[in-house]
Amino acid sequence: MQSYFVDWSSQFQRLLSSLPFILIGNAPMAEQSDTPPRLRNFSATKPSGICNAYLGHAQLSLVEHALCPLDAVHSLGRSFIFKTEYSFTDQNHHRKKAKVQVACPEGLSSADEFYLWGLLSLAFSQPQPAIDFYATPYYCLRQLGCIDPEKDRNGGKQFAIFRSSIRRLSTVSYRNDYFYDPIRGEHREVGFGFLSYSLPLDLRSSRAWRFAWDPIFYEFCQAASGALRFDFSTYRHLDPACRRLYLLLKKIFWRTPVSPEFDLYELSVDALGFSSTQPIWALKRKIVRCAKVLLANRIVSLPNDAASPRELIIRRAKGRYGIRFYRGSHFEEKDSPARTAEFSDSPLYEPLHVIGLDNAAIRHILKQYDSKLIAECADMTLAAKERLGENFFTNSPQAYFIDNLREQAAGRRTPPDWWRELRKEEERRRWQADRDERTANSTQKFEDAFDAYLKSEARESFDRVMDRIFQELRSGGQTESDARENAEHFARTHFAGRFRAEHPEWNNNGFSGFADTMNF
Repeated sequence: MQSYFVDWSSQFQRLLSSLPFILIGNAPMAEQSDTPPRLRNFSATKPSGICNAYLGHAQLSLVEHALCPLDAVHSLGRSFIFKTEYSFTDQNHHRKKAKVQVACPEGLSSADEFYLWGLLSLAFSQPQPAIDFYATPYYCLRQLGCIDPEKDRNGGKQFAIFRSSIRRLSTVSYRNDYFYDPIRGEHREVGFGFLSYSLPLDLRSSRAWRFAWDPIFYEFCQAASGALRFDFSTYRHLDPACRRLYLLLKKIFWRTPVSPEFDLYELSVDALGFSSTQPIWALKRKIVRCAKVLLANRIVSLPNDAASPRELIIRRAKGRYGIRFYRGSHFEEKDSPARTAEFSDSPLYEPLHVIGLDNAAIRHILKQYDSKLIAECADMTLAAKERLGENFFTNSPQAYFIDNLREQAAGRRTPPDWWRELRKEEERRRWQADRDERTANSTQKFEDAFDAYLKSEARESFDRVMDRIFQELRSGGQTESDARENAEHFARTHFAGRFRAEHPEWNNNGFSGFADTMNF
């Protein structure tokens, strides 16, 4: 967009000048406290803003354990259910274990956690955090430090990775039989998802993406005693295993300079997501590597009697080890001041700028109107501009947007039917596109697994059956090439049924009885 509308008519100028000025700022992050659980209170003003998701936001109970295996080869494959557990002390000071199941119909990678906590951080950095978060992918990735702001805003590898990650996160189902409810101040059995989304199908569209948080998950993250704040810049530069350990230690070091003694196996497998099939010596080496990284970032420190992170490990019995961490200077440093929040930091700034509004108009609009209403009117205007062209507007896109915003805010107008129908059609097409992609991926994964089965477990049986069919077809008069091709087809069809019977997880080219497997 090379030029923007700035030549306002006198009537339009009067409309803008009538919008009152109010201060905006980012919501202050809630302080963790020993007081009874309460909902986070949000303030209309704050002297400093958040630059590039300076303050991260996570959920306290979810950082106790891994959400999926660290190995992307397994976690990004076919559908799976990740089972883990963690220990905690209840109100009666008794040690108990919470059992967790994370259902991932389209897989889940440890890198997806970065986008989960990143989006949550952006959502809670807004002046008025809400369950619906509207932002362009360019805004999200720029704020999270994933892209160069000077590069293409409408595509690229990072955009595709982000979109795929959001799709996977939207399908995740989380269950925990002893989850700490920060609203009610007690442990409860819970089940929730993370988010839903609505994205434009056109990758070049300037329209904002809509992220809708699961209500229960959002409530847990919003509560003062359920929120974990952390330095997102530090988090971003760590590898996935160190990120998980950093968040876990952040929760602990807020209260005490020395962590409790972790069982090394439980820390490695349940909390960080390393494979349980690895020998203990390999897990020790991986934990020591993580400790070295955290030591280099001053997240942990060494006691006076230890010369290296390896000496933090304590041998308890044959094949059993413990480890204790010591708080580093990272947690003792004062946060560097963030620059004052600017209206251009808003996720709605870019869509309004593309519509053609100048900075003065955008500043007034962001301060006067509800962000959800602004997002919907902006989406309506950009949809008309991209699909129907400039001729759709009687005056200009800017005037169309302002008029709809003013009338809908006053309750004198509702969104037009054509826009509602357009959104329904886009949702239908997106759902169909996702379904087609899932089907194609599932079919390909089934074929790969089936081919591996025929080359290993069923190799001898398959060869015998195919040879018998081949001989019968040859005796029936078929040419050698036709008989061989048909014999392979009939044999594969026969063994596909046997493969599904021996490997029920591949029934229907994916999970069979997925809901039934989600029982504790």
